[in-house]
Amino acid sequence: MIRFSTPWILAGLALIPALALWHWRAHRRAKSAVCFPDLALLEGIRPSLATRLRNAPFALKLLGLTLLLVALARPQSGSSHEEVLTRGIDIVLALDNSTSMAAEDFKPKNRLAVAKESVRQFIEGRKNDRIGLVVFAGRGYTRCPLTLDYQVLSELVDKTEMATQDEGTAIGMGLVTALNRLRDSDAVSRVIVLLTDGRSNRGEIDPTTAAELARTLDVKVHAIGIGTRGEAPYPIQDPFLGKRYVYLKADVDDETLTRVAESTGGKYFRATDPDSLSGILRQIDTMETTEVKVRHYVRYAELFPWLVTPAFGVMLLAGLLSGTRLMRIP
Repeated sequence: MIRFSTPWILAGLALIPALALWHWRAHRRAKSAVCFPDLALLEGIRPSLATRLRNAPFALKLLGLTLLLVALARPQSGSSHEEVLTRGIDIVLALDNSTSMAAEDFKPKNRLAVAKESVRQFIEGRKNDRIGLVVFAGRGYTRCPLTLDYQVLSELVDKTEMATQDEGTAIGMGLVTALNRLRDSDAVSRVIVLLTDGRSNRGEIDPTTAAELARTLDVKVHAIGIGTRGEAPYPIQDPFLGKRYVYLKADVDDETLTRVAESTGGKYFRATDPDSLSGILRQIDTMETTEVKVRHYVRYAELFPWLVTPAFGVMLLAGLLSGTRLMRIP
């Protein structure tokens, strides 16, 4: 943004057109004559370059005066900044990427693809909150630590792929990995959003034990069970027939996930289609809000040096030209 520290000086710009008009009228009133016995001698003589540029010195003086007036008004370029005075919420998204997330009951895409889209929308709706990403199948690992760089985080969500082999689902290990990212956080509130479609059948730590650790660390867990009720189409690659589908019963452990969430002060949700999953994340977004104090300020840089030098340069050029034939009749 651009502002002027002393804008009243810009009123002087009204003199510029007045001076130009005065010069034009004075030039029209001026009379000069040279006696020639025969004007036919002058026919066909074109005005010289000096004649055509005889008003250039005055025009340069007006330009220099304009630049000086604008410089005296002290133009300033401002850049907006904000300083976060209090920390918001630290959130870790724990996303199941086990092979069961390939089920296509959330047509036309599989569960993992729909979950990633919903998670990206959730990230885009946050501000001033650090968010991290943990993925888990047979074990959990950190995909992105807590960050305010939502663009990078969204790209990492996009690049999250399905587990290459059936490693099972270690929900407890996914929670513990997320807790490790929040353990040293000093945020006002710390939250884990767990998204899974299965039942914990792997890992050294079970979900209930992980929930007890979360409660001890004062970390809230919101759990989302992903999958339709009943059977879901699951794609398999047949070496002879190519891609085909088998129907498997959804095995979301609603009971354990409810116990995990409620024991930490969170809630359990069941998403049976893409719309309900997006709606649940919007609801969690509304639930997990805190007042963040932000100080806004604008830092201004002076621009007048960029005008003063050209102004004096133009004035000097006008003075030099005034001493040449441009001020005389050729």
